[in-house]
Amino acid sequence: MIKYAYYPGCSLESTNKAYDISFRAIMYHLGIAMKDIDDWNCCGATAYISLSENMAFTVSARNLAIAEKSGATDVIAPCAACYLTLRKAHEYMMEYPEIYAQVNSALNKIGLSYEGTIKVKSPLEVIIDDVGLDKVRIAVTNPLKGLKVACYYGCQLVRPRHVFDDPEEPVKFEELMKTIGADPVYFPFRVRCCGSSTILTYEQQALRMSKNVLLSAKREGADIIATACPLCQINLDAYQRRIEKEFKIKLNMPVVFFSQLVGLALNYKYKEMALDKSIVSPKKVLEPYLHSQEEVKEGK
Repeated sequence: MIKYAYYPGCSLESTNKAYDISFRAIMYHLGIAMKDIDDWNCCGATAYISLSENMAFTVSARNLAIAEKSGATDVIAPCAACYLTLRKAHEYMMEYPEIYAQVNSALNKIGLSYEGTIKVKSPLEVIIDDVGLDKVRIAVTNPLKGLKVACYYGCQLVRPRHVFDDPEEPVKFEELMKTIGADPVYFPFRVRCCGSSTILTYEQQALRMSKNVLLSAKREGADIIATACPLCQINLDAYQRRIEKEFKIKLNMPVVFFSQLVGLALNYKYKEMALDKSIVSPKKVLEPYLHSQEEVKEGK
């Protein structure tokens, strides 16, 4: 029986393949088996619930029901928005009998039901709490000594409740970075919102919010930002040149996924971790940890 059902979500199969590639690789390396949820569907993210709460919970619960039916006990949701949405659906169903009944009534029509046995977890939670930092430490063969990493949690990973870490002063992400040899950099905006999907509706405000996160990390001396949220990574990486132009500042701050840095510390190559897919290239700051001069030349 597979303990972990894997829910990649929409972004990891499109704009954020690097997260999917690197996370699958490090889980395999650490000996943790996962199985993709069969015929998974979009969780509806945070937008759907504003239109219809019951339908939003039903859409999310379908994924949980399929995972539960497969015999899995935990669902890993790499996207912070997916993680929060799936967890919210589960918690509301468990807390409110009327929601539980309404959602299951809808699921019954397609031959499914959800009893509530699934635990929804983020990749950081699985690596840190389930796998354990000791096992990660033993597996590290290419420690990232001297690399100053700003650990960016974003606004969804540790909120609204104290589940994985403290909502206001989390520390576990930094502990993982220490375990792979890096030097975590504390910066004030590490749990602030980057603007997320508001980039599509209130672009100027979203650019300003992302600028604040990037500038905060840079001012504290970070070489690179690591995140566990695909929406955050897109905003901070893909829009960084726009931010520089709009606010007349120079940032040049690479933004990667935590799993890419862990993979590098486990001796995976630069391209194997899809680090060459970044828009703001991390090659220069990661050169000391690459395998050979050939790899340095090949990297983006």
